Amino acid sequence: MKLFISIYEKVIVVLILTLFCAQLTFSQEVKSDFWSHVRFGGGIGLSFGDGFFSATIAPSAIYEFNQFFAFGFGLNATIANQKQVYKSTILGGSLIGLFNAIPELQLSTEFEEQNVSRKYDANLNIPDDNYWSPALFLGAGYRNGNVTLGIRYDVLYDRERSIYSDPWAPFVRFYF
Repeated sequence: MKLFISIYEKVIVVLILTLFCAQLTFSQEVKSDFWSHVRFGGGIGLSFGDGFFSATIAPSAIYEFNQFFAFGFGLNATIANQKQVYKSTILGGSLIGLFNAIPELQLSTEFEEQNVSRKYDANLNIPDDNYWSPALFLGAGYRNGNVTLGIRYDVLYDRERSIYSDPWAPFVRFYF
């Protein structure tokens, strides 16, 4: 009997449950203003160079409690490939809290947990990696409508295990 569930299977189960719950919510006849407070956003990334390729998709959603506070979650999927060095898959999720002190200033905290699976080229004699990489970002940004531009700092940054090259990271955040 198989007791171990892969990260891919877990992500699929979470997505199916999320879609099922969304369908149940939409099918209710009771009028609610819940969805008027939900904002969707996310990010995409593409990076390539001499023998290197990386692509990321990161959808997210937040619930705005009022004009000051919002809370939400996000998913993240990244593939990366360095020719004749490694192939990497990174899957995970995050929880995000936003505080708009004034309409133009947004403070944020985001906890992110990513599963890193890295397979090295056989000629390198490096063992494959599979580990979890947590990050806790504290950030601040300038907000203009649906867009926030800012910088965040990973207080859990680990030079050896983090998926990011630096604890400081600029960001552009969109929610519609």
